[in-house]
Amino acid sequence: MCGIWALFGSDECLSVQCLSAMKIAHRGPDAFRFENVNGFTNCCFGFHRLAVVDQLYGMQPIRVKKFPYLWLCYNGEIYNFKQLQKQFGFDFQTLVDGEVILHLYNRGGIEQTASMLDGVFAFILLDTANRKVFLARDTYGVRPLFKVLTDDGFLGVCSEAKGLINLKHSTSLCSKVEPFLPGHYEVLDLKPSGKVASVELVKFHSCKDEPLHVACDTVEALPSGFDIDTVKSNIRILFENAVRKRLMAHRRIGCLLSGGLDSSLVAAVLLKLMKEININYPLQTFAIGMENSPDLLAARKVAAHIGSEHHEVILNTEEGIQAIEEVIFSLETYDITTIRASIGMYLVSKYIRKKTDSVVIFSGEGSDELTQGYIYFHKAPSPEEAAEESERLLKELYLFDVLRADRTTAAHGLELRVPFLDHRFTSYYLSLPAELRIPKNGIEKYLLRLSFEDSNLLPKEILWRPKEAFSDGIASVKKSWFSILQDYIDQQVDDLLLEKAAEKYPFNPPKTKESYYYRQIFEKHYPGRSSWLPHYWMPRWVKATDPSARTLKHYKSATQE
Repeated sequence: MCGIWALFGSDECLSVQCLSAMKIAHRGPDAFRFENVNGFTNCCFGFHRLAVVDQLYGMQPIRVKKFPYLWLCYNGEIYNFKQLQKQFGFDFQTLVDGEVILHLYNRGGIEQTASMLDGVFAFILLDTANRKVFLARDTYGVRPLFKVLTDDGFLGVCSEAKGLINLKHSTSLCSKVEPFLPGHYEVLDLKPSGKVASVELVKFHSCKDEPLHVACDTVEALPSGFDIDTVKSNIRILFENAVRKRLMAHRRIGCLLSGGLDSSLVAAVLLKLMKEININYPLQTFAIGMENSPDLLAARKVAAHIGSEHHEVILNTEEGIQAIEEVIFSLETYDITTIRASIGMYLVSKYIRKKTDSVVIFSGEGSDELTQGYIYFHKAPSPEEAAEESERLLKELYLFDVLRADRTTAAHGLELRVPFLDHRFTSYYLSLPAELRIPKNGIEKYLLRLSFEDSNLLPKEILWRPKEAFSDGIASVKKSWFSILQDYIDQQVDDLLLEKAAEKYPFNPPKTKESYYYRQIFEKHYPGRSSWLPHYWMPRWVKATDPSARTLKHYKSATQE
């Protein structure tokens, strides 16, 4: 995990523009480099480094003797770099996983490069010999990327939007700062002036398609067919493989553990594999919640079962409320459910950074979207519509859960790893018949739970624990986190302000005092940037006015059973 930033065709002094690069310093606390591009005095790269792989030669932009005309700035991890090196006989100059991008590009161009990378990435690749700039981002947008391109060809690129919004330009910067689409690459021509012109934006991978890099995966062809035993076995093999490949790190590994199915499965498989490869330190797991919250109690049970070194962070209401503004600044969104869930994740990340030496943090994001884990999937009109909704949610992850997971951890210099969003695992799961993937017997994620039932990885009551949203599970059952937030905000927002909300904020107008409060804070830091959020996250097929699972009729806490 790191922060990348680049400008092409700047009219302003680069030493002034460079101040914008410092807005993402939290993403790379270990080192910073600012480098001009030879022959293009108005083009430069900025890089904030979190050293996780190859601590000696990992500074960027990466340049190697073999390709002196290539400049690479990337944020991410390429899990199959050694397999690619072996398959194509690449001669590496460093131990950095991202070096493979240069070799792949030299061998087969940008399309093959983006398609063959098994990992999470956002990168800027400059080819001065052919006068091209390439931008690319992984399938689910696990690593963030924003860009701004003015009418006269000034390009700014950054890991977070906050590194672009204050850039200076002669024509003023009224151009839109916008997220770069996941699963896409863009080709731009570089003019002698340093300015650029977009040539094409190409979608190189869709979540349903089996990725090209399967050809050099460590797990070979799986048995075909949809009989339940074959499917369960394939799910276990691919999920374990997804966790295994993410063990690539020179820094200590930890795991977020809410006690729900997803984070518990990740933690259990992770600890098992760490033992197998003789990692000689205990796995640290981290839970956050109010005293005796469902998440804390469940996480404690899982930690005891798997034998992790467990840490609990007790959240008090005041601390959570005080964090709202810095959380919204970090997130760059005003989405209600994203902010609610981010407060706990932000504070537990803060604890990990201050109190432990764990840096590479595993988490369970992506499972709810992939395996139909949200409560409202019980109301899907048909398996086919449920499957379509699952794909829609995966495509929009970069606006919601993946955004939350990246920004809350990156704000504290941690690197997130999300095995549920492994390209091969997700494409296999989505290839299964729609009726296999729907909730069954009143239980969501039924197929995933069934696949691990005989593994003894988790206690049965955790494996079959009902869905609990992270923002709800950290509070007590009697009073959920969202209602605690609403009680506080009710005192902060006047009724009259809410009545006139649609006039003040015509795009995505706030409908509640809570959403008005979040929007005010967002507009304070990012005025006029409301289009970054195309719509609020809300459940489908139910008449929901609030995104919390606890407001849905299906929700029933364990204490009420």
